[in-house]
Amino acid sequence: MTQPQTARIALNRPLRRLFDYLVPGHLELTPGQRVKVPFGRQTLTGLVVKTNTQPPEGITLKPISETLESWPALPDNTFQLLTWASTYYQHPLGECLFTALPPALRRGRAAELKKDEHWYANATDAALPANAHRQAALFNIVRTTPGITSSALVHAGYSRAQIRALEQKELIAQRIPENSKLAAPEAAFPAPELSEAQTQAAKQLPSDTKTFSASLLFGITGSGKTEIYLHYLKTRLQPDEQALVLVPEINLTPQTLARFRRYFGNRIQVWHSALNDSERLSTWLKIRNGEPIILIGTRSAALLPFIHLRTIIVDEEHDSSYKQGEGFRYSGRDVAVYRAHLNQCPVILGSATPSLESWHNANLGKYNLVRLEERAGNAKPPELTLLDIRSRPLEAGLSRPALTAIKETLKRGQQALVFVNRRGFAPIMMCFDCGHMEECPRCDTRLTYHRRDRAMRCHHCDFQMAASATCPKCQSENFKPVGQGTERTEETLAEQFPDTPIVRVDRDSTQRKGSIQAILKQVNSGEPCILVGTQMLAKGHDFPNVTLVTVLNADGGLFSVDFRAPEQMIQTLLQVSGRAGRGDKPGKVLIQTCHSDHPLLNALCQGNYPAIADQLLAEREAGQLPPFRAMAILRAEADTMQNSLQLLDTLKPMANVPGIETWGPLPAVIARKADRHRAQLIFVSDNRKQLNRLLACLCQHLDQTRLPSNTKWMVDVDPQETG
Repeated sequence: MTQPQTARIALNRPLRRLFDYLVPGHLELTPGQRVKVPFGRQTLTGLVVKTNTQPPEGITLKPISETLESWPALPDNTFQLLTWASTYYQHPLGECLFTALPPALRRGRAAELKKDEHWYANATDAALPANAHRQAALFNIVRTTPGITSSALVHAGYSRAQIRALEQKELIAQRIPENSKLAAPEAAFPAPELSEAQTQAAKQLPSDTKTFSASLLFGITGSGKTEIYLHYLKTRLQPDEQALVLVPEINLTPQTLARFRRYFGNRIQVWHSALNDSERLSTWLKIRNGEPIILIGTRSAALLPFIHLRTIIVDEEHDSSYKQGEGFRYSGRDVAVYRAHLNQCPVILGSATPSLESWHNANLGKYNLVRLEERAGNAKPPELTLLDIRSRPLEAGLSRPALTAIKETLKRGQQALVFVNRRGFAPIMMCFDCGHMEECPRCDTRLTYHRRDRAMRCHHCDFQMAASATCPKCQSENFKPVGQGTERTEETLAEQFPDTPIVRVDRDSTQRKGSIQAILKQVNSGEPCILVGTQMLAKGHDFPNVTLVTVLNADGGLFSVDFRAPEQMIQTLLQVSGRAGRGDKPGKVLIQTCHSDHPLLNALCQGNYPAIADQLLAEREAGQLPPFRAMAILRAEADTMQNSLQLLDTLKPMANVPGIETWGPLPAVIARKADRHRAQLIFVSDNRKQLNRLLACLCQHLDQTRLPSNTKWMVDVDPQETG
């Protein structure tokens, strides 16, 4: 009697195990293929991990219900990548594998697109009632844009009912477009012309796109790193090959997209969380089918099933946004490097302020260091000045010299940028009679006052309540906002400069679709204005007419408990300073501080990031901190701090392994978030493999331990935040 065929299936569940199923005789399976399987009373979508497995004896297996495609959704190299990531980041394999699928395929939808309707006008004029303005406008769009799709019309603001109404009146009709099978041509623009410094840098990048190499492109702000990316892809990427360009933020995508489409036309595609399900499925299918696209995307794009991937570029590689903060806690940058190794293709990491990990790898010779230390065109690096604000009167955080500098900048017809690393109106509401400060009832943090909405909000758990005009404790009317936020700075600047547009750029002002594009359009017009914003303004934006940058308070990272804080502070300040003087006009940066004698801030004013990076690396080495040792954090959260600490206390003896140092357990810096009490156990080791084995043992032990239902745990490998 022949042994029945079996297969091991991964499910999109937080379970560190796989499930064996019988394979019906009429099915042929391959790893990475999607299947439907019974799971309890449900039928779930699964991914084949292995075929011809040997299940435990004495267990009756259920059969696989059906295959969803005859081909693997995840090709071999993508499957290897995600298997490695599951092991490295200690996350269940099933959830890792499903991260590479768009939401529609996770739910079991067919891996094909619904055909969009293409519309054509049946006449040159429409006999419509005089008051049918919307239908007349819709008809004119169809008449002037033959073959326009329903989705494009809906995106333009018309309803499907309005489209059907015109169809019923026989004014428009569906037809198959004549060029539907023709691929969109690549834009005819040749590779961008490079300056002498850019040319020398480009020559140092790998010429072979079929061999793994890692290059760190250190280019100061405004040096034209994007032109080098474009030149590299235009001259090295073949017409039938794919490339991936990672950016840290969705809000950088429109600006990057416009520049890349100029040179590559519709070969450019995008991937980020703001796309709808159909858009993501469409892009995913193009990638999986091997279409020669160049994908611009955020961190999850590194996990997608590329077939002919020949180049990876990671822009602003230092950015902490590349590290996923919850669930599958992977680093998009590090996964991209490993992916390049699997695909045997070059990866280029670009930044004006490289992460200390990448800088260390370049010092060791693991990465090829390419320097670009001249600004493009006639632009010169901005002049950085520390402005000591001790004993100075401030207006919403702005000193009189800063306001004078803004006034002079506007008089010259130029733009100014004010950097405030806190959104909202004020970080604290305090009673000046009894001292009461409004705190979040669910977190160990204070509520931020948002004046426009008259609301108090927690930026950690999203708790919200109406703002009170009087103190909730003593009913005093002397209940005032304390500190600076973007809203307060915006209001103060509007009072000081009533005839100048104030443009606020933070997560609150850019929530609506298209808002960031509208802001960029206004700023790029070159008309005098004042930009007020948070870190969003520090990331890669090119504003040629911004000649002054003012940093309200630069001291936040000097005294943090997080060992990465000085690095992140210097990176943010240099990045936001780099927005000044990117055109032909010289730039100036004023950095307000209460510690103008601090050596780190004085080194910052020299603008020599390599020297600062070497200094910070020496401090890390003396403290035996990453990147000189591997680090991981085991976090626990429960309904009481005692339960969180108790769980970690039981695990600490298991970590008593030679070569591994354990710190804690200790409460997190913000010990309570969303009514969950958080504690952590930190592991550091000289041997990354040994640390990984320990984490695997701890995860296995925790999986097999029956924990209270309200107690959760998670592992963070290579954490970006240690608080």
